[in-house]
Amino acid sequence: MINEWLQAFCSSPQLEVDAMATGMAMTGAGPSSAENFDMDVDTDVPTVPPPPPRIIERPRASSVPLHPSDFTVGYVYSAEMTSHFSPTGHPEKPERISNIYHALTVARYTQKMKWLPIRPVRKEEALLVHSEDHWYKVLAIQDMTDQERIDSEEYYEQLSLYVMQGTTRAALLSCGGVIEACLAVARNELKKTFAIVRPPGHHAEPDEHMGFCFFNNVAVAARVVQQLTPIKKIMILDWDVHHGNGTQRAFNDDPSVLYISLHRYEQGTFYPCGPFGGLQSCGEGPGLGYSVNIPWPERGMTDADYLHAFQKVVMPIAMEFAPELVIISSGFDAAHGDDLGECHVSPAGYAHMTHMLSSLAGGRLVVALEGGYNLDAISNSALAVAGVLLGEAPDQLPPMVAGEAATETVFLVAREQSKYWKNVDPKACEPREGLEEISFSIPEILKAHRQHHLYTQHDMMQIPLLTAELEKRFSTQIMCTPDIFENDTLVVFVHEFGNLRLEIQSSTTFNVEMERSYMLDFSKELVGWIRKEGYSLLDANLFPKPAVTTTRTKTSEDYGKDIVTYLWDNYVQLSNARRVILIGHGPGCRPIMDLIERRTNSVMKTVKAVIQIVGHSIIPATPKYAEDLTEWYRKNSFVVIPSEHRILGPETRPKGLRRHGELVPIDESQPVKLVLRALPGISQFVHQQLGKHSAVTFQGV
Repeated sequence: MINEWLQAFCSSPQLEVDAMATGMAMTGAGPSSAENFDMDVDTDVPTVPPPPPRIIERPRASSVPLHPSDFTVGYVYSAEMTSHFSPTGHPEKPERISNIYHALTVARYTQKMKWLPIRPVRKEEALLVHSEDHWYKVLAIQDMTDQERIDSEEYYEQLSLYVMQGTTRAALLSCGGVIEACLAVARNELKKTFAIVRPPGHHAEPDEHMGFCFFNNVAVAARVVQQLTPIKKIMILDWDVHHGNGTQRAFNDDPSVLYISLHRYEQGTFYPCGPFGGLQSCGEGPGLGYSVNIPWPERGMTDADYLHAFQKVVMPIAMEFAPELVIISSGFDAAHGDDLGECHVSPAGYAHMTHMLSSLAGGRLVVALEGGYNLDAISNSALAVAGVLLGEAPDQLPPMVAGEAATETVFLVAREQSKYWKNVDPKACEPREGLEEISFSIPEILKAHRQHHLYTQHDMMQIPLLTAELEKRFSTQIMCTPDIFENDTLVVFVHEFGNLRLEIQSSTTFNVEMERSYMLDFSKELVGWIRKEGYSLLDANLFPKPAVTTTRTKTSEDYGKDIVTYLWDNYVQLSNARRVILIGHGPGCRPIMDLIERRTNSVMKTVKAVIQIVGHSIIPATPKYAEDLTEWYRKNSFVVIPSEHRILGPETRPKGLRRHGELVPIDESQPVKLVLRALPGISQFVHQQLGKHSAVTFQGV
C-alpha cells in the first residue's frame, strides 16, 4: 500500500524524490515518526497515508497540478518548518504546527484532505510585497555565525524575533506553503485549503520583519493569485488577537483587497501598538474604506462578541464587496486558554466564523495559520475549523449576548464604516443596554431639545399620530405651526436632526471635552426663513426611535416613507394650502420622492416646488413611469449637492440627472454649512415658483 502511494505521488514529471527521504524516517513534509499514525487493529497496516517525501522542485511557473481525485479540501504541512526554534524556549515554537497536524491525523481529517507539496517562496513572488533589501535581510540569517547571532540577539528581541540557522528555510517554506494553498483554490483545483505553517506572517511589513514574522505569507499569496489567476478581488479576514499591521500596510491604498481585522487594541497600547489598528484607520487614497479595523478595548472578548461583530460589520461589508477569494489570517491566540491573547473564543466560535465566511466567494476559502500559543487551544481550534472546511456543521453554541465593550466598539466601527459601505447600518448596532427605563439615548435628548426650541421660538406644536406603530416610532418628532390648516402656503420639511460638534481630548481615547462641544442644527436658519416669509410649516424628523421588540419587519427607510405619506393624507390634504413646498434634507429626500410616486395626482395639483438638499449621499431617482409626472418634476425641482459629489466627475453627467430641474453644485462639503450656503438659492427658487420676484442673487459654484 505504501509503495503504491509513493509510486502515484512520484508520477508527477515536475517532482524528484530525494533519495535520502525514502522510508519511514522522512525529513520533509509530514511527521518524522510512526507515532502519529493510526494503526488498524486487524491488519496492523497504517490507515493514514505516510507523510509525503521531501521534494526538490524544479523551477516552474505554477503550482503543482493535482492528480484527479475526489478531494475538494487540501492542506499544506511540512515538518521542515520546525527547523526554526529557540533553544531557550519561546511561545512561537515548532509544536504549534506539529500538534495541529497530529490532531488532524488522529481525527482522520488528513485522510479526507489532499496534501499539497510545499516549496519555498521565490524572490519574484516575495518582491510583490516586500522590498529587495528585506528579501536579502531574511536570506542573510541562514549564513550568520553563532557569534553573529549572539551579538544581534538584542536587535532581534526589539523586533520581537529570534533567529537561527533554520529560520530562513522555515520562513521561505511558510510563505511558499500559503502561496500553494491559495493557488490551488484560485485555480479551482480545490474548494478550500488549510495552510498549517510557521513562522506566522501578518506583522511582517514591506520593509521590516517583526512580531515573530519574517515574510507576510498571506499578503504575498494574495498578490501571486492576482498575478497568475483571473481572481482579482480578495478578502483577507484576520482574527488573530493582534492587528495585522503588515497586511494592512501592504494593501492600505488598494481597493482590490478588502482587509478586515478583529484584534485587541486597548487605545493603541496592545501589540503592535499605535493608531494604525484603530477604527479610524480605514485605508488611504483609492483604498479608503477597504481596511476595516474592529479594535477591542480590553481583554476577555468572547464568542458572543466576535459573532456580534461578524453579524453587524464583517458579513455586511463582505457581501457588499463580493470577494472572489477569502483568505483567513487564522491566528488562534484569541482562543480560551491562550496567555498572550487573554480572550475566550471557543473552538465552536471559530467554527461558526469559518462557516459564515464559507458562504462567500462561491465557497473559495483558504485558512492560513498565524499566531496561537497554547498548544491545546490551537489544536482544538484548528480541528474545529478543519471540520467546517470538510463540510461538517459547527457545534451548537449556547444562548449568548455580546458584552457592553463589544457592542459599543461595533457601533463605533459601524458608524465609521457606514461612510464607505451601504450595507452597514450603525442604527442597528446602537447599544441600548437592555432598554432600561432610566436611560436616555443622545438622539432622544437632542429631539427633546429641538422640540422645545421649535415651541418656544416659533409656537410650533406636536402633531398626534393616530396609529400605534407610528406613535411608537415618531412621537414628539412631528411638529407644525398653529396656522397649518389656515395658510395658503405650506412648507413640508422632512429631515433627520443635526450633528454634534465634539471636541475630544485624544484621538485614541475619544474622551469628550464637554464644555467645548455643542449641537449643530442645520435647520435653524431654514425654519427661521420659512416663518419670516409667512409660510406655515410641517416639520418631520425621521430619525426613528429604536424598536422595543426583537421582530424587525421594516427598515428605517420604510418607516420614513410611511410617516410622510400619513402626514400628506391626514394633514396636508385636509389643510387649506393650495401652494405646497416639499423640502427634503439628507435621508429625508427619498421619502419625498416616494410620496410623489404614491400620491401623484394630488401632489401635481398642489406642490409648487420640490427641494432636495442631498449632501454626499446618493441622489434619489426621479419619477420616470409617467411622462407627465416626469415633466412636472423637471419643472419644479431644485437639487443641492456639494461640488465634489461623486456624481459630478470630470466626464459628462449621467443621463438621469437631466430629469432634475435645477441641479445646483455648491463649493461646500459639510452638510450643515451646505444648507446655509444653499438658503439664498432656495429662497429665490421658491419665490420664482410661487410667482413672486426677489432681488436675492444666488452665488452658486
